[in-house]
Amino acid sequence: MSNSAFQFSGKLYLIPTTLGDSNISEVLPVSIKTIIEKIDNYIVENEKTARKSIKQVLPEKSQPSLQLNILNKFTDPSILSTFLAPCKEGMDVGLLSEAGCPGVADPGAEIVKLAHEMGIQVVPLVGPSSILLAMMGSGMNGQSFTFNGYLPIDKKERKQALKTLERISSERNQAQLFIETPYRNNQLVEDMIQILNPATKLCIACDLTLNSEFIITKSIMDWSKTIVDLHKRPTMFIIQKDI
Repeated sequence: MSNSAFQFSGKLYLIPTTLGDSNISEVLPVSIKTIIEKIDNYIVENEKTARKSIKQVLPEKSQPSLQLNILNKFTDPSILSTFLAPCKEGMDVGLLSEAGCPGVADPGAEIVKLAHEMGIQVVPLVGPSSILLAMMGSGMNGQSFTFNGYLPIDKKERKQALKTLERISSERNQAQLFIETPYRNNQLVEDMIQILNPATKLCIACDLTLNSEFIITKSIMDWSKTIVDLHKRPTMFIIQKDI
């Protein structure tokens, strides 16, 4: 499809960031630098971390020239279209995630949806996705998997959610991914050990792309014999029960 199919010449670039304090040259392609070099209008979740990310990629970029619009759970939905106004004037806009790829488990999905509705070309750029990296390293079913986001905080609801995901995994031969607020990671592991079938496989993918990264898959029974400290460390969990 040619660019003439879009209503405006300005594009929305989905710009990935690192998953932590890792070497940028090892996780982000050179093309990211080229894009950031030409864009001054950004949609971000947090101004401080966004400016830090931009500076890491392109230290010489003029910070005062940046126009940053904040998109988070407090943003009034009625003003979102104004964030894409530069595209109507032929200027590109960059969407930055807090960590990883914009629009995936990220509030930026609302902007992407709006861009499509407005006839603005959306350009996703290559970068690290914790979901895909965890799946790649898990040894579980990469042909069929579901990302479930956060599990319920309530202990009874969490237990039911874990049992449901385990059942679905077995019935569909499907890997089930989820995350937790980092300071609750250790409790989640304890809950899984107590609730899930001892034969169910659990992959713990922690600190992805960082020097402290580890990705380990083994049975719940084996995890019950293992001491692991995930406190305040970004972690992806995957379970799969054999049919």
